[in-house]
Amino acid sequence: MNPTDAAAIAAPRVGVLGGGRMGAGIAHAFLLTGSRVHLVERDDDAAVSARDRVRESLRRSVERGSTVRSLAELDCALSVGIDATGFGGADLVIEAVPEDRAVKESALALVETVVDAASVLASNTSSISIDALAGALARPERLIGLHFFNPVPASALVEIVHGTASAPSVVERARRWVRALGKTPVVVRDAPGFASSRLGVLLGLEAIRMLEEGVASAADIDAAMELGYRHPMGPLRTTDIVGLDVRLGIAEELHRALGERFTPPELLRRMVDDGRLGRKSGRGFYEWSDGR
Repeated sequence: MNPTDAAAIAAPRVGVLGGGRMGAGIAHAFLLTGSRVHLVERDDDAAVSARDRVRESLRRSVERGSTVRSLAELDCALSVGIDATGFGGADLVIEAVPEDRAVKESALALVETVVDAASVLASNTSSISIDALAGALARPERLIGLHFFNPVPASALVEIVHGTASAPSVVERARRWVRALGKTPVVVRDAPGFASSRLGVLLGLEAIRMLEEGVASAADIDAAMELGYRHPMGPLRTTDIVGLDVRLGIAEELHRALGERFTPPELLRRMVDDGRLGRKSGRGFYEWSDGR
């Protein structure tokens, strides 16, 4: 392996489309490993917000001593804008747009028109079929799923999802990039909900039904899983952190693909309708102050 190839594995040039909580977290994770990151948002206001979001998380990492790089050095490696042509030359471009198949297909098709021939494309989808998304591309063999978990900087796992057309070399490059982030890759084939969402959502939905039926309080349901099964966080608190709207969208996708066991509880629908989305709205199954 020549030095250029080795550098691209350890610190690829990365593009991120979408600068919300997940996109900003993905950018943060790659910046800490020495990558240059170009983040693209839909308009100038969103781009400013995304830059502030990434800078704030980087500042906290520097203060905690999580990196030997200075904030100024990290900031110089980040560019944020609204022009997708900035993805030219990237080794890897990850879309982190809303969990909607049409939106993701459009985003990936746009990215494909501006990247180099050797660039890898990835979707951060947690439930949408990689094969379905690949159908919008001229070169489906370079698309994979890279399912990061929230909060990205602190999470230990990245789920690599390979579709029918995904090239084995692309999967291997992704595995090396994930390891360079200090995270553990798990490789799964394209299937509804992959591995993590399928299991995690099923547990979360049952916990919501138990709360709906008055079986126990949210805190006691979570404590049962945390203390009885050694889960680091209970399913209802996890749902608050993921976002109730996000979990509802995934449940609806899995319901269509896998049937009645993924039927979203009415309590979940009501809470989303009422704007009780979890940590990001300040209230879900728990009350949240300043995102905590």
